[in-house]
Amino acid sequence: MTSTPDAASTDAASAARRLLIVGPPGAGKGTQAVRIAEELSIPAISTGDIFRANVSGRTELGVLAKSYMDKGEYVPDSVTNDMVRSRLAQEDARDGFLLDGYPRTLDQVEALDAVLEELGTSLDLVLLLVVEPEEVIGRLVARGAELGRSDDTEETIRHRLDVYAEQTAPLIDVYQRRGLVRRVDGMAAIDEVTASLREALAAR
Repeated sequence: MTSTPDAASTDAASAARRLLIVGPPGAGKGTQAVRIAEELSIPAISTGDIFRANVSGRTELGVLAKSYMDKGEYVPDSVTNDMVRSRLAQEDARDGFLLDGYPRTLDQVEALDAVLEELGTSLDLVLLLVVEPEEVIGRLVARGAELGRSDDTEETIRHRLDVYAEQTAPLIDVYQRRGLVRRVDGMAAIDEVTASLREALAAR
């Protein structure tokens, strides 16, 4: 159940509406992104959703992306960047958005900067969910066993965490230098994390 917005979230709605949420696999970004976006009446935009929408809708970008995926190849950044550019230009994102899963690399940070400049706007805040790697591994391994997910083995989870540390840590440093990063304890209970994110938004 989504928590009832309070005064802090109301203040945040007028202060910060162009947001990015980051954190390692298992940090709960998707859950929190949906909650915060609903409270601020802005779309939660994940790269997974963008890809699925383009592929299922057979857009020009979706057909191009699928051609790479069908061959087992990575979709080039240029295609992903164009998908994000198209999504952020849609009417529902005009007054704000919450990005989840993009940007993932320094090159994508530059691409997002260019897209936002084209739209005449910029990021207001970067919400960083901080978690303990070993606790995340335990959490995801347990989830994998419960749901029968073959991709949630300890080996694959450690690899995903290594990739996150290698690719995303520099990204966080960039936004830290811009004074945009707000750190929140992602290991707390779900409602407590949501409350902390509200406070981070209101304190901007």
